[in-house]
Amino acid sequence: MPHVIVKLYSGKSKQQKAALAEAVTKAVVESLGYGRDSVSVGVEDVDPKDWTSCVYGPDIVDKPETIFKRPGYGPG
Repeated sequence: MPHVIVKLYSGKSKQQKAALAEAVTKAVVESLGYGRDSVSVGVEDVDPKDWTSCVYGPDIVDKPETIFKRPGYGPG
């Protein structure tokens, strides 16, 4: 029962978020073999000024064991 949370800069439309959720769902189904009905996707908007303190630090730097694709940018 995968639940995927995507955090991104605020400003994307509901249609863009829905398309992203569909693409993520498809990727989970194809790569992990789950059925579509077992996958859920949440999208959380983050103000760009809060990215380092709310996402980069706690979700990337502080949890290296959970990162399977590192970003190509640094804090700030």
